[in-house]
Amino acid sequence: MPRILVVEDNREILANVTLFLEARNYTVDCADNGMTAIYLVGNNQYDVVVLDIMLPGEANGYDICKTMRQCNNNTPVIMLTAKDSVEDRLEGFDSGADDYLIKPFSLDELEARIKAIYKRTAGIAQSIITVGDLSFNTETYSVIRQGEEVELNPTLYKLLEILMRNAPNVVKKESIEHYIWGDETPESNVLKTTIHMLRKKVDIPFDKSIIHTMRGIGYSIK
Repeated sequence: MPRILVVEDNREILANVTLFLEARNYTVDCADNGMTAIYLVGNNQYDVVVLDIMLPGEANGYDICKTMRQCNNNTPVIMLTAKDSVEDRLEGFDSGADDYLIKPFSLDELEARIKAIYKRTAGIAQSIITVGDLSFNTETYSVIRQGEEVELNPTLYKLLEILMRNAPNVVKKESIEHYIWGDETPESNVLKTTIHMLRKKVDIPFDKSIIHTMRGIGYSIK
């Protein structure tokens, strides 16, 4: 079942939506403020984000959605709001939202919209992997970080894919080697050299490192 992030500052609504979706076997993460939501969408893979517009703190729903799109995060967003004017809806869509649900709403209708948007975008979502500000389209082999395209060779594409698909977990060295080279195990320093080459492409030119080493075990990207 899809993994859903629900962002809502009303604790009662948040609890009701979460319990309803979990009872239907969805995996649900929760946030009751904008900064927590930005952290979660930047460090996890979601199939749908259910996002309230009016949130406490510096980031509201529009800000969160805009931040996601600026980071090439194309996760579908269903906005929740008590505002029902045409201008409010247009602002939501302009910020990158995919759907709009007016409060008060039926939980059954929310689930129906989640199912519809997930069914419509599932194939696309599976081909686009996003971790933080890095996205990888495995259909077109397009890698983009902070709006800049990154060109890789075939080996680096495979290395990046296994790290991103398992993010933020550590991938063991043996698993990486088998994924890239199959049964032809390379010399002991080949993977280390390949990781270094990938870092030169997706880490060094940017202001934040996302590839991490767990000595003696493997590597992760987060």
